[in-house]
Amino acid sequence: MHLTLRQLQIFDAVVRQQSFTRAADVLHLTQPAVSMQMRQLEEQIGVPLFDQLGKQIRPTDAGRELHRHATLIDAKMRDLVSAMAEFRGVQRGELDLTVASTANYFMPKLIAAFCARHAKVQVRLQVSNQTQILATLSSSNQDLAIMGQPPEDAELVARAFLDNPLVVIAAPNHPLAGKRNVSLKRLEREVFISREPGSGTRKAAERHFTRHGREFRSVMEMSSNEAIKQAVEAGLGLGIVSLYTLELELALRRLVILDVERFPIVRQWYVVHRKGKRLSAVATAFHRFLIEEARTLARLRHPVTRDD
Repeated sequence: MHLTLRQLQIFDAVVRQQSFTRAADVLHLTQPAVSMQMRQLEEQIGVPLFDQLGKQIRPTDAGRELHRHATLIDAKMRDLVSAMAEFRGVQRGELDLTVASTANYFMPKLIAAFCARHAKVQVRLQVSNQTQILATLSSSNQDLAIMGQPPEDAELVARAFLDNPLVVIAAPNHPLAGKRNVSLKRLEREVFISREPGSGTRKAAERHFTRHGREFRSVMEMSSNEAIKQAVEAGLGLGIVSLYTLELELALRRLVILDVERFPIVRQWYVVHRKGKRLSAVATAFHRFLIEEARTLARLRHPVTRDD
């Protein structure tokens, strides 16, 4: 059995895209070329690798096992490329980043500052929630991820680099707007618009209320911070979001931050990579850049005081 790296790369794209046509678009190949490569791959291995389910293609058990090994091989090849790049320094290269959706409000500014110093560096950015980021770090070849604190038992290396204050927001005409030192007990009577269960912000809010013996009542789930802010502005309930997401709404006075006891919840943003991963020269430089300069470059215009 003689498999090529190119075959494995095409196979990986087909599995991820669940379509020969979409894989061909991603790889800038023709659909017949992708189909031919996959047919040859199946002939070499001697077992079917795909099942056809309507218009979607799913890997068989053998296909899933091959994909697991293909992912490991690709990771090793990237490690090899990174090792060779260390001899060249940070003159050029690629940086694969996955960021939590909330972090995407400030990360473009940081990425732009980094790229201004390293003009030949190319950045690929993927935005996900915390659950998806953890899965991506363990199963793919992302260089770094930007997220809230990962689980302690995860096989990851994490370094805090920036505060992430979570605040309670309301429409300007809400009865609690302008009130001082609103109690958590009072908030039990309110309904919250929250992110999906996999969101780090949602988990932090639920833990915070539980830790203080209060109930967090989420009556509506939204898949993005923008949707939450619009729902809160429309008067559907309160929200808990990162202060980094509110610059425009606070400036236009479309939303207000409530003065609530034991808020803000000050979490941290972490730069994360899997244990044992060899970081490229570019990834190492970006990691150092975040640690040393993010607090200055991403400074909030509307700081809040922590209430412990």
